[in-house]
Amino acid sequence: MLNNKTPAQFLSDHLALIGKDIPAWVDLFSEDAVVEFPYASALGSPERLEGKFAIYNYMKDVPAQMQNLIFTNVREYQTSNPNLLLAEVHGEALIVATGRQYQQEYVMRLETKDGTIVHYREYWNPIPALEAWGSTQNLRQFFNAE
Repeated sequence: MLNNKTPAQFLSDHLALIGKDIPAWVDLFSEDAVVEFPYASALGSPERLEGKFAIYNYMKDVPAQMQNLIFTNVREYQTSNPNLLLAEVHGEALIVATGRQYQQEYVMRLETKDGTIVHYREYWNPIPALEAWGSTQNLRQFFNAE
């Protein structure tokens, strides 16, 4: 049975699950989904993840390491493609490793097909991430990039 969620519903689920339940969050994606963080390489992290296994391994520690991850000021932008949604979102969390507050403005691109997310791209500023985690080494360890 195909999932008839809209991209906006997938975005809502994405934002609700990413800080709480990574296995359920990964289930939003197709087996061969692509997740991209174009600015992550500035911090020594991968820019592109391919497939559910890689996505899960990269994100599995988010709930334990980013406490109280919340998203506010969600602004959605419909496109002429009914399977594509753009959004701007404010996110914040407490970084367990440093005790610092993380605040970020995100731009998200979410594309769905056959009831799953097939492509997700997230643009964010590396400087607030570096300030919250304290070093690129902490970030690489957190995201299993070493």
